[in-house]
Amino acid sequence: MQKPLSNRVAVVTGASRGIGRAAALALAEAGAHIVALARTQGALESLDDEIRAIGGSATLVPVNLKDLEAIDRLGAAIYERWGKLDILLGNAGILGELAPITHIDQPVWDEVMAINVTANYRLLRSLDPLLRASDAGRAIFLTSGAAHKCTAYWGVYSISKAALEAMVRTYAAETVTTPVKAMLVSPGPLRTSMRRAAMPGEDPLTLKTPEELAPHLVKLALPSWRETGKIYDFPQGGKLLTPQMPA
Repeated sequence: MQKPLSNRVAVVTGASRGIGRAAALALAEAGAHIVALARTQGALESLDDEIRAIGGSATLVPVNLKDLEAIDRLGAAIYERWGKLDILLGNAGILGELAPITHIDQPVWDEVMAINVTANYRLLRSLDPLLRASDAGRAIFLTSGAAHKCTAYWGVYSISKAALEAMVRTYAAETVTTPVKAMLVSPGPLRTSMRRAAMPGEDPLTLKTPEELAPHLVKLALPSWRETGKIYDFPQGGKLLTPQMPA
């Protein structure tokens, strides 16, 4: 039986653990070839073993997303091998630290912006021609309710996610007449290492898992998906949110 993502290529960032790992496995099970990006070679090899065990295939790319030239080389390598890219899942992100904005040290600020915003901009810049070359390019990025809540002490993270949302919505507007669809996904609190770092006293067993989110990411990656420029709210059962201008 033909799988829904057969013959499609998917780039997944932060693929070695958490949401990225669960998504990579779900996309591979749906038939996509996974180009898995993460910093740790060993964790990528473990992911590759799991993908092969379910009959999938992967290309492993050990990379630090702050290496912007490596992101550019990625686009060239994908073009040479496949000539297109069908799915980009921008999952990698970091929390930084929970502190008053005025107490955030410059290196912390710079690193959060580099991973959560600048790396995703460079991924779009490098991979946009390949997404447009697909018959149904899909660009999916993980955001957070923190971008809208602006909770005290979450400043650097929430600001980075607000910037990411503006970028993806702008990209969606710029590709609206193409086969490319760009979506944001708000996963809510999940059982991940980032959530544990942010809420160390929370019982993780009360949270949903990345594996529960993963099928929803596959849905957004399908050629049949038609929405663009919206936020897919997982905690609300996949409700589509359209950000509004202030009244």
